[in-house]
Amino acid sequence: MIIPEWIVSGLKDREKSKELLHTLKVKSIFTVCEEAQCPNIGTCFNGKTATFLLMGAICTRNCSFCAVDNGIPEPLDSDEPQRVAEMVRDLGLQHTVITSVTRDDIADGGAEHYVRTIDAVRKINERVTIEVLIPDFNGNTDFIDRVIEEKPEVINHNIETIERLYKEVRPQANYERSLNLLSRVKEKNDEILTKSGMMVGLGEREEEVYKAIDDLLNAGVQVLTIGQYLRPTRLHHNVDRYVTPEEFDRYKEVGLEKGFAAVASGPFVRSSYRARELYQEVKGQTG
Repeated sequence: MIIPEWIVSGLKDREKSKELLHTLKVKSIFTVCEEAQCPNIGTCFNGKTATFLLMGAICTRNCSFCAVDNGIPEPLDSDEPQRVAEMVRDLGLQHTVITSVTRDDIADGGAEHYVRTIDAVRKINERVTIEVLIPDFNGNTDFIDRVIEEKPEVINHNIETIERLYKEVRPQANYERSLNLLSRVKEKNDEILTKSGMMVGLGEREEEVYKAIDDLLNAGVQVLTIGQYLRPTRLHHNVDRYVTPEEFDRYKEVGLEKGFAAVASGPFVRSSYRARELYQEVKGQTG
């Protein structure tokens, strides 16, 4: 399959990230930007923004789309929350995104580690707004509630793809479980902004994308991100097709018409794409 020019040109910015990557590695801080091979890494790192990846760089799940390594993770690092908090301060971030690998090997899935990190960031960064991109915690509402109780400004949880492709793309996840998590956030605290994202180009049909959009709206999701799936290696899921920029524009238009407060849709859009701007866009609407 020929890679279109809009993909090739967009990948060139990945090289513009070496300085911040060195700083993060010296401090033993992981970012999903690097581990998941995000195509926006150069642009974001040059703007001194990054999505911090908690609990190591080894995931206990094996999704066929994801570049993050799968295997047996190391024990949790109790000093990690403080290091992340200090890096947020050192980078002068006003909005920080915190995510993690999925840790099914830990009793609470790492929920308490999220709580400790949010607390640490707030203690030395008074005005920072916090966005967490959380795993599903196997649907355990007690663990989900622990994160909700910390009141991060944004809770993001990605459905990643349409329901039909879950067995193929996310065999250890569950579509309804993810929607229920998002619904619970709004049920427990309506002031928290909810967000979710998905990839296209995995083999979905257009009507299935619209069905997923409706499902997310029904779950109370306010911010939607849609981006092109890019195959990390030949061992990963094939790219079914490259969605055109015009199609992405249409998804954004439809999403806004249906009721999302903000939509980011484009070939290189990822979960944390323009995270601060999207947050401010919604807050400006709600006052």
